[in-house]
Amino acid sequence: MSAEKHSKSPLHVSPELVPTVSKSARTRAAILNAALDFLWSHPFREMTIAALMAETDVGRSAFYVHFKDLQEVMETLLEMLQGEIFGVAEPWLEGESDDPAAVLHESLTGLVRVCYERGPFLRAITDAATTDERLEKVWMQFLEGFDKAGVARIEADQARGLIADFDAQPVAFALNRLNTYTVLQAFGQHPRQDPEPVARALTRIWISTLYGADCLNEKSMNEDKDPMNEGEAK
Repeated sequence: MSAEKHSKSPLHVSPELVPTVSKSARTRAAILNAALDFLWSHPFREMTIAALMAETDVGRSAFYVHFKDLQEVMETLLEMLQGEIFGVAEPWLEGESDDPAAVLHESLTGLVRVCYERGPFLRAITDAATTDERLEKVWMQFLEGFDKAGVARIEADQARGLIADFDAQPVAFALNRLNTYTVLQAFGQHPRQDPEPVARALTRIWISTLYGADCLNEKSMNEDKDPMNEGEAK
């Protein structure tokens, strides 16, 4: 996006427009940023290639150098979001902490932060998935990726005797769909809700379901006053 154009969204895809980054990478990032800006206040069904390219410093033909169509733009943004969420969820998904409830709390707080930032995009992709078969497929794959990771973590902690013996798959499915519905309702429209109570609610449900209510650390939960670290305007 042109540096002189006003961005509706506070979010941007890297790389930013700096001289050390190739022109091709800057153009691709500008297109993705234009899409994020558009989806901040419009549904996917209203998006056009002309509208996106009007927010960049390059011509319409440059779009097809980087993307085949608008669906590929959405797929790229969803893939980036998946990476962000797996990144913040890593302490719980990949770790073998002696205090799994604490790292789960850390991961859920990070999840809420990311979803607060990406809420309007999440709303746009879920709405688009109801009418676009291709986006429906990638959205379901997106959700299933977290289901598989959750099942693996639950079963690993069951093997360590940290979680009771039950079928992990439906529990992981239910917890992940709870996350999805909650963050969409809280952050998918303007004004977005305060992320702090959302993070605390999800943490309470996940920890009590998996590790038991006795593992809820009220002091730790109360100290996490702002999942955003620095609050952003809603």
